[in-house]
Amino acid sequence: MNRILIVDDDVGLTELLREYLEIEGFTVETLHDGAACLRTNMDEKDLVVLDVMLPAVSGLEVLKWIRHRSNVPVIMLTARDGEIDKVVGLEMGADDYVPKPVNPRELVARIRAVLRRMGSTEAAATGELAVGAIRLDGASRSAWSGDRKLDLTTAEFNLLQHLLRNAGRIVSREEISAVAFGRRFSSGADRNVDTLVSKVRRKLGRASEMEDRIKTIRNVGYLYALISATDPEAHRSPASIDE
Repeated sequence: MNRILIVDDDVGLTELLREYLEIEGFTVETLHDGAACLRTNMDEKDLVVLDVMLPAVSGLEVLKWIRHRSNVPVIMLTARDGEIDKVVGLEMGADDYVPKPVNPRELVARIRAVLRRMGSTEAAATGELAVGAIRLDGASRSAWSGDRKLDLTTAEFNLLQHLLRNAGRIVSREEISAVAFGRRFSSGADRNVDTLVSKVRRKLGRASEMEDRIKTIRNVGYLYALISATDPEAHRSPASIDE
């Protein structure tokens, strides 16, 4: 049984979600403030549902604390108009978000989608995927840029893995949304996809001294560029690419 931690100061909501998730076969623990969450061993959890607005220590502060210690997937609960919270949460390493008021059925679906992504990654082949200076190990969820190990969230790793597997091919925002977040592309999702790509770019740094490998294709998606070591201009993408 998957072990879910729900952190929200709304006691009534957490009990409602606990009952619903337990019926669906999950083991559930609830906490009601961020400080209590900081005393929890995240290695004993399979997923955390974390409210942005918490007393004492905010949900975003808790998320930052978690990401320094664990790769446990985190789903953020945000206000329906909390677009800034959603973007900041994704930048800080959240794997998904669910708006309030929470629909328990939607939350269960999102939890299962995130856990499936984690499971499929863990079941991946042990061989490395390498494109230029970037290397990934699907089984251990490890990634390197040259000799530098990268600290990637679940969504970031899935995105980079998909781009590398499709290096030299344009990958649509719809594909990225499905691979990284486990959900169909919808209105407003383009900003979340762009935020995720920007964060991966920053973590990669320059893939070569010549240019950033992840290219933006206007109105379409992204491309991981294949560039010849002897002729950096030989495989440049067409003029429609935004640098």
